[in-house]
Amino acid sequence: MPDTSRTSYTALFGTPEFRPLFLSSAAGVAARTVGGLALGTLVFRATDSPLLSALSMFGPALAQVAGATLFLSGADRLPPRAALTGLSLAFAVTTAALALPGLSVPAMLAVVLVQGLIASVGGGVRWGLLHEILPEGGYLTGRSLFNMMHGLTQIAGYAAGGFLVAVLSPRLCLLLAAGLYGAAAGLTLLLSRRPPRAAGRPSVAATRRANARLWSARPRRHVYLALWIPNGLIVGCESLYVSYDPGSAGTLFACAALGMLAGDITVGRLLPPRLRPRLGVPLLVLLAAPYLALFLRPPLPVTAVLVAVASVGFGASLVQQERLVALTPDDLTGHALGLHSAGMLTAQGLAAALAGTVAQFTSPATAMTATALASLAVTLTLTVASRRDAGADGGLLPRPAARDARAA
Repeated sequence: MPDTSRTSYTALFGTPEFRPLFLSSAAGVAARTVGGLALGTLVFRATDSPLLSALSMFGPALAQVAGATLFLSGADRLPPRAALTGLSLAFAVTTAALALPGLSVPAMLAVVLVQGLIASVGGGVRWGLLHEILPEGGYLTGRSLFNMMHGLTQIAGYAAGGFLVAVLSPRLCLLLAAGLYGAAAGLTLLLSRRPPRAAGRPSVAATRRANARLWSARPRRHVYLALWIPNGLIVGCESLYVSYDPGSAGTLFACAALGMLAGDITVGRLLPPRLRPRLGVPLLVLLAAPYLALFLRPPLPVTAVLVAVASVGFGASLVQQERLVALTPDDLTGHALGLHSAGMLTAQGLAAALAGTVAQFTSPATAMTATALASLAVTLTLTVASRRDAGADGGLLPRPAARDARAA
């Protein structure tokens, strides 16, 4: 098998299990996108409440912190194929339940929270399996391709979902989303049977022990914080696009998606492996710095370019995930990646609420600038702390590369 860090994305599909994992994940993203839009529309029509509509769409992200605290040990202690199939079927059933006529809004929100708890385990199982099926050095390239698929599927899903909600109805769109989850479950059956990566039964106690073990090492703490906070704060900036420029929010979201796509391709495919670790901090700076200019309210073309350039910085996440995998024992890989995913989504939800609160009392432009400044401050603090603790390599290189660099 060739080293996927140096070959094209096409080489990834030469790994037989990569194809069903990729396609099932794409079907799941499409289901979440169409189903989330339909549910948000349904709740808004029933309540006329923007807050409840937002909670129905983004509540699962906030619920993942509870799942990461209670159930995440299942990411490494469950057979991957059975776990992914069961999770997709659970999403199919709960999404179909949301389409039931007469279901109250509180009941809908309760179902959404259950979905968030389920999703907290699914991320760890999926990314742990991805790391397992790809050759050494291939995880970053594979995750880069997954990120691009996620962004493109979301764009297409929101466009198609908006059309279908208008032409059909939100409840029919929820049933369509349930069908997509069913298709994702069918695709996971094409995966090979694999034993769990860790021994023992999943439990709350095992989850807490694994979380404590992961959090006990200072280098891993720094990586987690760098994955969660700067990224989350910039998503808080993105959450203000609608209030910043209501007539052009779609353009800004599209430019942000384009920039993120460019960042994933650059980091995952174009950059030589020896350079990637050194660009983690510069990419985090790029992620926030362009937003500082929005305080001046530049014209839309300038704003669009600034947003696109900033979103290239989301490629830092790939660099940090590569380092996280290098710092994590094999029997905790799925748990570690699941904790990253759950913490990132939670941070994004909290940052959106924080940015919205600041915008409520000041202005969206002021809130975006303040949030970007906070992201830069966190990046600077973590960089100084990491370099003080890690020695000559500044904590920016994975362990093997750091040893080689010091030896050289």
